Amino acid sequence: MPSTIKVEIKRQATPTAPAITEKFEIPYRPNMNITSLLGEIACDPVTADGKATTAVTYDSNCLEEICGSCAMLINGKATMACSALVDKLTGPNKDQTITLAPLSKFPVVRDLAVDRSVLFENLKKVKAWVPIDGTYDLGEGPRQFPQLQEELYPLSNCISCTICMEVCPQFNDVTGFVGAATIAQTKLFNRNPTGKVLEEERLRALAGDGGIQECSFAQNCVQACPKQLPLTEAISDMGRDVFIQQVKDFFAR
Repeated sequence: MPSTIKVEIKRQATPTAPAITEKFEIPYRPNMNITSLLGEIACDPVTADGKATTAVTYDSNCLEEICGSCAMLINGKATMACSALVDKLTGPNKDQTITLAPLSKFPVVRDLAVDRSVLFENLKKVKAWVPIDGTYDLGEGPRQFPQLQEELYPLSNCISCTICMEVCPQFNDVTGFVGAATIAQTKLFNRNPTGKVLEEERLRALAGDGGIQECSFAQNCVQACPKQLPLTEAISDMGRDVFIQQVKDFFAR
């Protein structure tokens, strides 16, 4: 059993600073995850060659794969740090070096922390919310049958981690593709009996630049999603609905 875990971390002091790689050796403990590994570095920020450094910056909140903030590249794969176990990353002999890097498709803020605000801007575009503003008595809302609840519940599990966008070959600066998470949330709120009032606006937003037509159905997203959302099904359903809405709009001119 190894006494230490070897880690290589891609670091960047500022958004414009050059990237560097620092190596660490952390005392081994069973059942560690990447978040606890980074915590060990924060307690004693010294590199493997004895050079004093700073604690590694990264995003983290819930520590139980709910907030979605700790997504990063672990051994080159987009993964949640809180659910990535060290024992499964170091190989059968526990001697493999773990590599950590920030998600590659988002602007780096510092070290492993990136700016993922593009997702939330995309969610604004499709109005991914239920419109019930007002302090007056709105009365009873429309009933939602158990069958619909069961259909929509998986989509409500999205944690905004942006892993689906990281692994998508179509998500880049050229296409401006909104990504699978935004499309899935469009379906969630379009199927909601109360949220349905904005259905046409959402579909028109998905028909615009960077919309659903940019999807190439690579299906990387559904394989990488940590919450196993039915993303390809949502993309297919919204593709159909967007087309129908475009036909309606054409004949309504």
